[in-house]
Amino acid sequence: MEIINIKRFGKVEAFELGYGLWRQPLMNVYFFLVDGVCIDTAQSLMRKPLLEIIRERKINQVVLTHFHEDHSGNAASIQKAKDVPIFGHPVTVQKMKHGFRILPYQYYMWGPSRKINVKVLPPVIESDSISLLPIYTPGHSVDHTSYLVKNEGWLFSGDLYLASRIKYFRADEKIDDIICSLKKVLNLDFQTLFCAHNPELTQGKQKIREKLEFLENFYGEVATLYERGFNEKEIMNHFPYKEVNLVKIFTTGNVSLAHMVRSTINSIEKSMEIRNAHSCLIYKE
Repeated sequence: MEIINIKRFGKVEAFELGYGLWRQPLMNVYFFLVDGVCIDTAQSLMRKPLLEIIRERKINQVVLTHFHEDHSGNAASIQKAKDVPIFGHPVTVQKMKHGFRILPYQYYMWGPSRKINVKVLPPVIESDSISLLPIYTPGHSVDHTSYLVKNEGWLFSGDLYLASRIKYFRADEKIDDIICSLKKVLNLDFQTLFCAHNPELTQGKQKIREKLEFLENFYGEVATLYERGFNEKEIMNHFPYKEVNLVKIFTTGNVSLAHMVRSTINSIEKSMEIRNAHSCLIYKE
């Protein structure tokens, strides 16, 4: 089953694409087009509909928020069809050049990305009428980059937001980096949040604030249990949130609540090591 929805939010065209082999897609993906700039490229399992969508539309350049297959999946196809440059973070450049492994559930939901030469982002992406300022927002991935359009109050946020409350992390997500990235964008001037899975058009900044509050509370709850001597398994058993076992099984353990807890514990331990190292330096002095 395929989902294809084309929406217009002022100057921005938003294209919602979803693919399910037998049933309703599990997670739809948006890519955006404004003044010849394409932000992300959606999943390769929707390549044919995407190429039909862009066939009569002007695209002068493409920017990627990060390398994940549901964002970079059609970069090579768009470049071939439109002969345009693709831009991304330096890590995105390397991932797209050499390729990267994806898991079976990712093949099922989105499909793989093809190797392609991506250019390193300039300080600003310019078009005829807008300027996109790259904002480095790691945590969901090491290369994650959002794009601010100051004069319009837009933030193209990739997977920084997703939802105000989340129940699980990927194995490689880092909660401390996500919290820092959320704080960073809260200092920016925007209201429209062009999230790649869940756009928020009127209260985008408030939605970012809600997610930050949720993650900080989550972090605090885990830290309290950890400081009482609880290990990861004991924290999971005492935690008010419960594992979504269907998600964990479907993703073969790559996505789970346990990863959120583990990421928090790793951050706490890293902070403790830094404090201890700092204390040693002071003592030596």
